[in-house]
Amino acid sequence: MKGLDTNLLVRYIVKDAPRQAAVAVREIEAVRSRSESLLIQPVALCELVWVLRAAYGLSRGEIAPLLEQMLITVQFEIADNDTVRQALNDYRVGPGDFADYYLGRANAAAGAETTLTFHAALRSNPRFTLLRA
Repeated sequence: MKGLDTNLLVRYIVKDAPRQAAVAVREIEAVRSRSESLLIQPVALCELVWVLRAAYGLSRGEIAPLLEQMLITVQFEIADNDTVRQALNDYRVGPGDFADYYLGRANAAAGAETTLTFHAALRSNPRFTLLRA
């Protein structure tokens, strides 16, 4: 098994750098043909969402289906898959960032009663406690 970095995922999805995109596609497709898998860490997914929103202007409605497809793609092994899936569900309906929802879910899974935050968009999510400065 090999792990994937965020930049390879970006090239694979966006294909805006033709040479790098070709290499990314070749590597990912080669893994499929060998019935192997590629490991994707949640932090890479958090970075991916941020890059797709900030650098490429993709909307939540465009990003969520991409993440869902990654979760069901046979050659991708998503670390902490259940927590990522729960965070994706939160991201689909909430105003916060995917990274926030992943962090809240991961903290809860690790036993935290809440995640403290200054991010006002998370005020209605039960896994977060909004603090005021």
